[in-house]
Amino acid sequence: MKIVTVCGMGIGTSVLLKMNTEKALRALDLDGEVEAADIGVARGMARSAQIVLTSAELAEEIGDVSAQVIVIDNFTDSEEIGRKLSEALG
Repeated sequence: MKIVTVCGMGIGTSVLLKMNTEKALRALDLDGEVEAADIGVARGMARSAQIVLTSAELAEEIGDVSAQVIVIDNFTDSEEIGRKLSEALG
């Protein structure tokens, strides 16, 4: 499973979200490739991803992609990330 974490600049916040997503995946015993990106690059990366994690402000900017876009409220909360990934994967 490929997951893209997205923030506005792709430098700090998306990397933080990436690290916490990897932590959540380990806790769920799931395998996944997680990549951090800025909003400009994320649109292209989302074409080959299954899931995009981002903030509510950027979710609509990603546009129409085949990946499931999941809004994360607290990028530092691996429990929230894990819960939302579990819900999405059903």
